[in-house]
Amino acid sequence: MPPEKPQWKELFTEVVTSGLCTGCAACIIACPHDVLNYDDLEGHYKPFHLDIDGGREDCTHGQKGCTMCTRACPRFRTWEPEIDTHLFGRERTDEEVAGVALDIVLARATDPELHAVGQDGGLVSALLVFALEHDLIDCALVSSLEGDGSTWKAKPAMVNDRASVMATAGSRYTYSANTLAYPEAIEAGAERIALVGMGCQASAPGAMQTRKAGKIARRLSLTIGLLCSKTFDDAIFPELFEAKYGIERSTIKKMNIKGVFQVWTHDGSYHEIPLKEAHAWTREGCKSCPDFAAEHADISTGGIGAFSDWTLTIIRTEKGRELFNQMVEAGAVEVRPGDDDPGALELLRKLARVSRKRWPATAVPMPGRLPQPQ
Repeated sequence: MPPEKPQWKELFTEVVTSGLCTGCAACIIACPHDVLNYDDLEGHYKPFHLDIDGGREDCTHGQKGCTMCTRACPRFRTWEPEIDTHLFGRERTDEEVAGVALDIVLARATDPELHAVGQDGGLVSALLVFALEHDLIDCALVSSLEGDGSTWKAKPAMVNDRASVMATAGSRYTYSANTLAYPEAIEAGAERIALVGMGCQASAPGAMQTRKAGKIARRLSLTIGLLCSKTFDDAIFPELFEAKYGIERSTIKKMNIKGVFQVWTHDGSYHEIPLKEAHAWTREGCKSCPDFAAEHADISTGGIGAFSDWTLTIIRTEKGRELFNQMVEAGAVEVRPGDDDPGALELLRKLARVSRKRWPATAVPMPGRLPQPQ
């Protein structure tokens, strides 16, 4: 019989070392005893337990009844139906391959500065700035670049005003566990925190809320999801971009993925790298992740489809709809129907199907998991 109060020991064997761990770091920020840490070196991107208090595979606090790490994990056991039921009042159906949605539209920022610095129309930047300036959130957990940005090493960051949102705008295709900026937000006194992240991270607030993970579950009050097929290990810069194409990371100005890896450099040059060449640097935590569409976010966003300066926007929850409608009424976003780009809708479903096939047949089944080949 499984233990009544699963703790780090179970999380370690069932998620961290089984291939299911995405490296979202939710368990770390939820741990009230500071015995978990994060390894993002040499492509690991995983939590680990300090040698004190139980060693690598067990936890003395867990032995005494602490279950916070398993309450926070968005890949532990029956995570999907639990979070679906909490957010939407029901489990998703097999037909909802990209998750439950109230509406799907195309949107972009009307503010020219946010449009210019953001990715694919600057919608995410506009969402954060609007929520901050209208006192809907105190801050947001996002990704940034370390130092002056020349290393393209992604790192978690906390933003709490327009300037910091703009400074961290744009996409990184290496991994940042944005949840790790949570302590900085708490130190600043934040009580209403938005989380911006890919599906692996976007499921964390819902996991915490449905499993009643205390204050942290309440504080993570808004989730903006990013459509994501995969992220890449930092080694892609020296081993592919530089070794094969002569593109040093310090010369890169901007990156995007539109069927190919698009790279712009500071000297005005533009380069395209076939995605198939990048597959060898796929981050380990992405290989079993079934969630392309950030299915547990309040609003999911992605730059797919025919219109490069519009964001495909999936409104999932009533909270997300209320925020988005306020932005429309205030003129902060420009909107057009999702049906204006049927190719984007089909690509959404296609990439969601591909991702859902990654979920191992040996893991806990999900109601929306496609049948595995025999």
